Amino acid sequence: MAKPTGFLEYERENAPDRPVSERLCDWNDFHTQLPLEIIREQAARCMDCGTAFCQMGITLCGTPSGCPLRNLIPEWNELIYKGLYEQAYRRLVKTNSFPEFTSRVCPALCEGSCTAGLDGDAVATKQNERALIEMAFEKGWVFPRPPKARTGRKVAVVGSGPAGLACADRLNKMGHSVTVYERDDRLGGLLMYGIPNMKLEKWVVDRRVRLMKQEGVEFKTNALVGGNVPMEKLRKEYDAVVLCIGAKKPRDLNAEGRNGDGIHFAVDFLAANTKSLLDSELKDGNYISAKGKNVIVLGGGDTGTDCVATALRHGCRSVHQLEIMPPAPIERAENNPWPQWPRTFKTDYGQKEAMEVFGRDPRVFCVTTKKIECDDNGAVAALHTIDVEWMDGKMREVPGTERVWPVQLVLIAMGFLGPEETLIEQLSLNRDSRGNILAAEGAYQTSAGGVFAAGDARRGQSLVAWAIREGRGAADAVHVYLTQEK
Repeated sequence: MAKPTGFLEYERENAPDRPVSERLCDWNDFHTQLPLEIIREQAARCMDCGTAFCQMGITLCGTPSGCPLRNLIPEWNELIYKGLYEQAYRRLVKTNSFPEFTSRVCPALCEGSCTAGLDGDAVATKQNERALIEMAFEKGWVFPRPPKARTGRKVAVVGSGPAGLACADRLNKMGHSVTVYERDDRLGGLLMYGIPNMKLEKWVVDRRVRLMKQEGVEFKTNALVGGNVPMEKLRKEYDAVVLCIGAKKPRDLNAEGRNGDGIHFAVDFLAANTKSLLDSELKDGNYISAKGKNVIVLGGGDTGTDCVATALRHGCRSVHQLEIMPPAPIERAENNPWPQWPRTFKTDYGQKEAMEVFGRDPRVFCVTTKKIECDDNGAVAALHTIDVEWMDGKMREVPGTERVWPVQLVLIAMGFLGPEETLIEQLSLNRDSRGNILAAEGAYQTSAGGVFAAGDARRGQSLVAWAIREGRGAADAVHVYLTQEK
């Protein structure tokens, strides 16, 4: 245990975010970091419980509980408290390939299952992790470690998101020769173009990719497997292929006027903004601007929140985030007990920013879109909605609650339906009931010989931590396949 009385002596302390008035003027990380001495106090609050649910990484009654990566949280928290930082770093990376990513963008499932959170505030594990990994880079504990010998086996990884990078990193460390194919012009997949810069600055991704290159991983960009890179070529040239292609097929809006100008998928809005930001600091104009516009975001998840925050930085006239579901309860419901992840009402960074700019929460719950009205030039001008109510899991419209919202930009952030189908169809892969690539967990083997699948493409849209776990697991399965093959 870090300190037996630590959770009694120290209150949880969160690093303050940068002031909204300051961070809306740039695209930099809105988080700050606490001094090391306070981080040590925060680590002292970890109790090393008899059953540390924070690191279990299990599903209880359909709800996740604990870290998907099964990070050894009590161990490295204790080492942080004792000032044994390099040892703490070694324990951290035994289970997590990329702590610099998870400590920035993970919702911290570990904290939702923390025993200290039963009657007080959970241990601040996420910010401890970030402080530790950044210290490791600063101190030089993170450096290239290429394998001492090569096995002679070659593996192609399709996709450079968190699952693909984790898979490639682990296979390379096993001595296999790995080439990662990425269809975009930059590496990182979701980490690069799916998450905005203020949540994950792109130098963080580039730093890790640079390290992997130094360790021997080969990367190819602008390489669309199934397009300008034939899939059959990979199957002939490599001993195994791992599909880490994500689940980027967005759920569309079925409403009159959907095809009007000014209606875009959230993923396209966010990706174009990041690319233009990196290419020219938005000077090239190759992005969808919200400047001076009334913006409506359809969808209440993380992607919708990122759209709100991006529109605010563009200088939108107004922004609303419409959600068909009711708000979550303030406290845990009876059917959502600890140590499940608490499905409670949360206000994220984008909503907090909108509240300070416009004096209100941008979210409007229990409302559905009826139609979109366009002007004579075909540009979106108004969005018609009606309120809904939910009874026994069924939705019904509430008569007399129709509203008309003036709007010049509509962003569809209603979730994802699974992976894009080009490669799946080319390989005639079996799929599960949700359209994901069918590959059993633990085996990760698809219905095509020598072809594996991991990450969102296999399990559906999920968290970066789950993607890293999937990539690591798939690497282990490929290693078994390669070493047992005659």
